[in-house]
Amino acid sequence: MEAQAQGLLETEPLQGRDEDALASADFSSMLSEEEKDELKAELVQLEDEITTLRQVLSAKERHLVEIKQKLGMNLMNELKQNFSRGWHDVQTTTAYKKTHETLSHAGQKATAAFSNVGTAISKKFGDMRYSIRHSISMPAMRRK
Repeated sequence: MEAQAQGLLETEPLQGRDEDALASADFSSMLSEEEKDELKAELVQLEDEITTLRQVLSAKERHLVEIKQKLGMNLMNELKQNFSRGWHDVQTTTAYKKTHETLSHAGQKATAAFSNVGTAISKKFGDMRYSIRHSISMPAMRRK
């Protein structure tokens, strides 16, 4: 018995085809004239309220623009603020911090490696210079 009751009172949301069937159904024949009149009046009232809300929103948006102009706020300043705020948000993420730390560490390692290579090259050139000077001075000493 409970299984039958559950089937009549479905708790699942409507699916697309169910919504289509519901939209195409004509319920006006099930309503009395009084109920139809009440629904029509409610519909008119809702449409009026929506129109009023749109007008109020429009007026508030105009007022907002006026205040921003008086404060010297313009689109470019807002974009700069949004970009700065966004960049700050990115920098405070864990992923950014870890990436920054890893790249910084890799940069330090690369700098140390290049320094070591540079030192080795300098040492080789120094040895070569010493060797060249020494080989040039040896024959000169032999001639004397």
